[in-house]
Amino acid sequence: MMSPEQLQTMIGQNAVDSSGDKIGRIGQIYLDDSTGDPQWVTVSTGMFGTKESFAPLYGSRTEGDNLMLAVSKAMVKDAPNVENDGHLDESEVQALYQYYQGYLGDQSMMGDTGGMVGDTGGRADLDQDYVEQGGRQDLSDQSGVVGHDTSGPTTDDAMTRSEERVRVGTQNVETGRARLRKYIVTENVTQTVPVSHEEVRIEREPITDANVGKAMSGGDLTEEEHEVTLHAERPVVEKETVPVERVRLATETVTNEETVSEQVRKEQIEEPQTDIRGDQR
Repeated sequence: MMSPEQLQTMIGQNAVDSSGDKIGRIGQIYLDDSTGDPQWVTVSTGMFGTKESFAPLYGSRTEGDNLMLAVSKAMVKDAPNVENDGHLDESEVQALYQYYQGYLGDQSMMGDTGGMVGDTGGRADLDQDYVEQGGRQDLSDQSGVVGHDTSGPTTDDAMTRSEERVRVGTQNVETGRARLRKYIVTENVTQTVPVSHEEVRIEREPITDANVGKAMSGGDLTEEEHEVTLHAERPVVEKETVPVERVRLATETVTNEETVSEQVRKEQIEEPQTDIRGDQR
């Protein structure tokens, strides 16, 4: 098992599951107060990494700059919702133990009562001090640590001021659909086309030496009829179907700007208050 110092260097790095799939970034390391062994790690999950999920450190190892956990990505994402506030109460610890014990079965990391054991094989008791400190190691007895924390175990010689930051991203969602549909309409088309026809007219020619023979070929006085056939053109309409154009749907990306507002919290540190004891002269 890696030491707390080794794990501290992993904060901010990526945590991956046993298949190598990225789970999220490492947030905090929680220690067993009885043994000082690392027990839990928080990993950012959910949309934009806004959720902190707890995962067991048993069986984890480093893979380059990544921390490879012994549980799956889906298991970490569905872990019980425990607040990452530096304090784990007894119900939260029990919920995490029960959740991951059911997943890992009878592996050696599980004791008979469901407590996780360290590398030595002994069970880490869930005493009240561990629950109250939420896995935070008390450093009040170490040299170089000035003062002590009145609200919990002394962690070091300084107080950390934190604040929330807003991470804004984009998500591609379906906003609608466009369809192409063709249908048939009927319209009148008018065109002008020239047509011709034959008309009859009478032509008269005088009798000359050239046509006198034809003129004298009949009887002297007779009744006759002469007929000619007249012709005329009529408009004829034919229709054919021909392709005139190709139509398709295309999309283009238009970028607009939207303003996102969100409330964030941040910690402020008051000016130090000094209690002066003794006679004042």
